[in-house]
Amino acid sequence: MALLGNLIARSLRLRKKFNPPVAAPRIYQRHVLRHLLERGQYTAFGKHYGFNKILSEQVDFVTAFRNNVPVHTYNEMFKQWWYRCLNNEENVTWPGKVKYFALSSGTSESASKHIPVTQDMIKSIKKVGFKQLYSMTNFDIPSKAFEKGVLMLGGTTSLFERGEYYEGDMSGISAKNMPRWMSSLFYKPGQKISKRQNWEERIKLIVRKAPQWDVGTVCGVPAWVQIVFEQIIKYHGVNNIHDIWPNLSVYIHGGVSFEPYRESFKKLLGKPIQFIETYMASEGSFGFQAKPGRQGIKLVLNNGIFYEFVPFNAENFDEDGNPRPNPKAYMIDEVNENTDYAVMLSTCSGAWRYIIGDVVRFTDAAEGEIIIVGRTKQFLSLCGEHLSVDNMNKAIDTASKKLGITIREFTVAGFSYENLFAHRWYIGVDEGAQTDAVALKKIIDETLSEVNDDYAVERTSALKEVFVEVLPSHVFYDYMRSIGKEGAMNKFPRVLKNVQLQGWEDYLSKNNIKTASKA
Repeated sequence: MALLGNLIARSLRLRKKFNPPVAAPRIYQRHVLRHLLERGQYTAFGKHYGFNKILSEQVDFVTAFRNNVPVHTYNEMFKQWWYRCLNNEENVTWPGKVKYFALSSGTSESASKHIPVTQDMIKSIKKVGFKQLYSMTNFDIPSKAFEKGVLMLGGTTSLFERGEYYEGDMSGISAKNMPRWMSSLFYKPGQKISKRQNWEERIKLIVRKAPQWDVGTVCGVPAWVQIVFEQIIKYHGVNNIHDIWPNLSVYIHGGVSFEPYRESFKKLLGKPIQFIETYMASEGSFGFQAKPGRQGIKLVLNNGIFYEFVPFNAENFDEDGNPRPNPKAYMIDEVNENTDYAVMLSTCSGAWRYIIGDVVRFTDAAEGEIIIVGRTKQFLSLCGEHLSVDNMNKAIDTASKKLGITIREFTVAGFSYENLFAHRWYIGVDEGAQTDAVALKKIIDETLSEVNDDYAVERTSALKEVFVEVLPSHVFYDYMRSIGKEGAMNKFPRVLKNVQLQGWEDYLSKNNIKTASKA
């Protein structure tokens, strides 16, 4: 493996010396859309919406596409089209039959979704993976890190056979289609462990076998990776994770903002490592942090995914985060850096003008670099406060630093209060930690007023009160376990509404869970 790893490192450095010509983002995206329309024109979806006629508009086929194909949410795509793929029908929204369906983590819906994963999408995901590997030469990463194992803390790689197709976690689909040489030489914890369906069983085996591996890179959602690191350190009686994996150099993370976890992660390390953000979902792999010191994730624009960006405002979305009919959408070259956009995709898996649920902001529009600021379903705006997950993360990060505490998880709910409105924050800290809920509330409230003018205005009028309840952090993880969403790519929702809020409150009540402190 050392020889192969050395060859990989040398080839990456060599490739860096040759910079292939790069087209303008608009050219890439127009080419991608035309290719998608050409491939999809003979499908049931393509025939229904007249892709062949759209393609005849040589100059303005993008406008024709927008005018003829409506915006879709998951429920609309599934109820009208994707259910037919599950019934083994071919050529529904993409040529051929769909062999794999990714079961999403379902943070914005109560039930898991079935997302089609075609062979073209698997190729697209691999291509992004190699592009990210090439980009790692931009970071200060030791060459020997490329010789070491890659620990992927995703869902089970066991797929469930459902007649003519397989379903399971996206990480399982990716692992099944991983090159054999990579799986056998680099992939940890290995197929035998990763196929176990129970998250706790997988983690126990990973913890016990950790010293047997020489891990250079770790990938996964911050909350669960942090738990695994802590368990390894505790089980083996060491000071930090580098006592087990001295060559650990890279942590690739995604799914949620890393900022609330950054300080607590550093306490688990024996030396600095590179934190690199990636943007991947059940619908595809979209981009990654390409250079150190850059805040944004660089979108890959020539890889089977056509992006549109819908301003996330009251004109385009209702109060529940659902798109209104015919929302205004923009191409990659039409966006600006002062607007929050909902991401809309057309893909080589047969998603068409599909609202994925993420809300992004461009940090560098010319370079196509974004940050994820929230979810369409996880903004909180009862009375015009327009509170985003990005705002919440900043408030939690500020409170953690000022109070010197580790906040592992949090969620926020809005409700009617004394004929006006209020927010209730549930904040998870380590059991036994002394946390002043009054001070916590004050810092959160003040920080949100500083970073969000709408919030500041509403705090003087309709948003009458803010409540804070401090809970042991394990309560959040226990709840996720109780609803079958423990570990892997599952994330605790930052905003709780409707059924999710009722389920959380019922769980706290039925288990007689008391807050450590409240304000």
